[in-house]
Amino acid sequence: MSSSSNASIAKKARTKAKADFATWLIMAKLGGFDDLPPSAQSFLTSYRTRLETMSEAESTALAVREVYSAYYNEMGGVGAAPEPKARTPTRGGKDERSQGAPRPHPGQSAARHSTRPMTRKSLAALLIFASMVALVVAFKLLAQ
Repeated sequence: MSSSSNASIAKKARTKAKADFATWLIMAKLGGFDDLPPSAQSFLTSYRTRLETMSEAESTALAVREVYSAYYNEMGGVGAAPEPKARTPTRGGKDERSQGAPRPHPGQSAARHSTRPMTRKSLAALLIFASMVALVVAFKLLAQ
């Protein structure tokens, strides 16, 4: 398998791991731990155990790394899941593709242009959270 294919698998696995772990945490906090798949319960149990010896950020990073490794292998990645590449600071040379800040389109104010993507992201996050809460409530009602 080519390295570009493994890199693509790694990116997809890392994105899915971050999203799934955040979802599992929310589900567990809302009382839906027992409704999660056994693998998710296992990752969360390890996460909670580690919280006794390390910070929440460290435990979360390690849990996401574990989920990412599992997903990488499930998706067909070869070998150990690669660590994400650290972003390197840019140097002010002519070779680089530094374009600076995006220019606002004519007719749009700079303030409107800069807040629009954030509003879209906030709305998407709110809708995702609301649907997860609705799912938990639905599961609770079905369990009764």
